[in-house]
Amino acid sequence: MATIYIVEDDVNIREIERYALKNSGYEVEEFESGESLFKRLERAVPSLLLLDIMLPDGNGLDLLKAFREEGKALTVIILSARNSLEDKIIGLEEGADDYLPKPFHTAELLARIKSVTRRSNGSGRNGIVYGNVKLNPDSRTVEVCGKALTLVKIFDELLIGVGLLHGADVLTLQVFRHGHLLGLL
Repeated sequence: MATIYIVEDDVNIREIERYALKNSGYEVEEFESGESLFKRLERAVPSLLLLDIMLPDGNGLDLLKAFREEGKALTVIILSARNSLEDKIIGLEEGADDYLPKPFHTAELLARIKSVTRRSNGSGRNGIVYGNVKLNPDSRTVEVCGKALTLVKIFDELLIGVGLLHGADVLTLQVFRHGHLLGLL
């Protein structure tokens, strides 16, 4: 299951988040400051980051900006007591994938986590579907009859290259014209 990092200085809120996430099958790591998070990110990147804005050692938005400047590909949901429209817009423009004001219901948090994760994994509405074949350039996967195929690295790169150079429709045609290479036809 996915690993989610919680960055929250309020022990009670962090405990509620941890409980809800663990009961939903997620692995959880907790941080009460931006500094401790940055140290951990040097060794491992989570599937998702739940980020509070008001932290004891700085502003969560500054952390988010630093992640983006360093090129860290993190999926981030901001959870904050700052709930004005301006705060939400700034958070989203700084690179958050979603913004959930406190207080929130844990059912909504879990639904938003699923939604953001689905989009970031490319398993949402992205991809090319033709009959029983689904090609997803974002996640670089191909499924036939719901069964994932293991692609050779160079063919994977070729599929992505064709898609970027010629668009989704031509990519679909290329896959079907050359389906024998995958053993599909």
